[in-house]
Amino acid sequence: MSETDGPGNVLFVVMDTVRQSHLSVYGYDRPTTPNLADFADDARVFEEAVAPAPWTLPVHASLFTGLYPTQHGATQENPYLEGATTLAESLSAAGYATACYSSNAWITPYTNLADGFDDQDNFFQVMPGDLLSGPLSKIWKTMNDNDTLRGLADRLVELGNTAHEYFAESGGSDTKTPEIVDRVQDFVEESEERGDEWFSFVNLMDAHLPYHPPEAFAEEFAPGVDSTEVCQNSKEYNSGARDIDDDEWEAIQGLYDAEIAHIDHHLGRLFDWLQETDRWEDTLVVVCADHGELFGEHGLYGHEFGIYDPLVNVPLMVKHPDVEAERDTETQVELQDLYHTVLDHAGVAADAGGEPFDRARSLLDADYREFASVDAPRGAESRFAAHDEGELDDYAFVDYHRPVVELNQLESKASAAGIELDPDSRFYSRMRAGRRVDGKYIRNERIPDEAYRLDTDPDELEDLAESDDEVIAATEDALVTFESEMDGEWDDVTDEDVLDDMGEEAKDRLSDLGYIE
Repeated sequence: MSETDGPGNVLFVVMDTVRQSHLSVYGYDRPTTPNLADFADDARVFEEAVAPAPWTLPVHASLFTGLYPTQHGATQENPYLEGATTLAESLSAAGYATACYSSNAWITPYTNLADGFDDQDNFFQVMPGDLLSGPLSKIWKTMNDNDTLRGLADRLVELGNTAHEYFAESGGSDTKTPEIVDRVQDFVEESEERGDEWFSFVNLMDAHLPYHPPEAFAEEFAPGVDSTEVCQNSKEYNSGARDIDDDEWEAIQGLYDAEIAHIDHHLGRLFDWLQETDRWEDTLVVVCADHGELFGEHGLYGHEFGIYDPLVNVPLMVKHPDVEAERDTETQVELQDLYHTVLDHAGVAADAGGEPFDRARSLLDADYREFASVDAPRGAESRFAAHDEGELDDYAFVDYHRPVVELNQLESKASAAGIELDPDSRFYSRMRAGRRVDGKYIRNERIPDEAYRLDTDPDELEDLAESDDEVIAATEDALVTFESEMDGEWDDVTDEDVLDDMGEEAKDRLSDLGYIE
């Protein structure tokens, strides 16, 4: 593990749905992130970080377990984490005080992603967090596993969509970010009063649809835009029921930028506080996004139905004494490696049932991603034979199960507009990708595969899947290796199978975020 002097504190920030290209610290031409730009003076800014999926649940499960989505099993087809020891559980067992503050419906006790956090609050606008733990989490599991009870969930879905459309159209969905930052400060002070090291995880939801930024930020980035008049439901556009012209896209992205700037403002407030109270130097600070967002590219809006780079090539910034502060344009990072990085910093071994610490996956280690140089830990699921041979050092993998969570609403929007969706389209397709800095190969289940040279075609416009390009061929070979380790081809799954497996009252909140209707 790292050479830091004993355990250290951890602040882990996920900016939900924040696209790398909309951050001024990554070169965006609007000043969305001045505080992250200051943070970059102390941190390494990774330009080639890759999320293992394009949406919240599997990405956070990977962050918390160090596993790929197929390995940990928290996917759209099975929407909760089971049988895995989380990062928070390992740190808590080692004596850390642990806290999770979020307003994301997926990071809650009923999905088991809150396991191991001593203190957690979901900051829900519809239901307070204390209603979403204990009995309700047990109800989620019971209904999901009971054929008779599953049918009740279908009727709850329609009720939930009413709430979503109300918030999207009325300017609701007030930010919880200021309160989350305040809670982090309280948690840190209370932990230190007890003499505990601390691990604080936060997910900030401002940049997730619907976009209704605070007035001061809207005036700067989207002057004159009425957030209730623009399209705030991505399913309307994706289904073909709603068109968006250039002016409306500009307005939507202005609101999105304002939401990002609001996140940045409060991160600056938190970072300033850590520095002013002499906590900064001893704290590992990670700032990343779980996925990005599309604004019409490839005919898509939101973060469903594709695994293009604006969705999975995410921002990542890491501050630590063993990580040189610089801009890194070459090192490709898999987000699940942050699990190992935190264990390394804390000097903590994974608790029983957890993915064992892998030095080759820690950003604090000089041999990061040099798998053949580092012995594989016993029982490590994410270490493949090809890793041990040094064949996958330069590759990251994306594993996107069928997006059934969104299909119900998409189909509803299409049906209302008299549109029939093609079952052999990307909307019903599972997807996987192998990616390296200069190339990417996408395996699609129901539509033709795609491949792109990212070094010469970063917008992924020229499909080279049928070409003889050497980079593309090598990336496809790496993906085939990954698929062989992931049990090969996908099993057949019907829409009915997956939708029937969805849960119960959780859908009420998921619809508020636009995932389901």
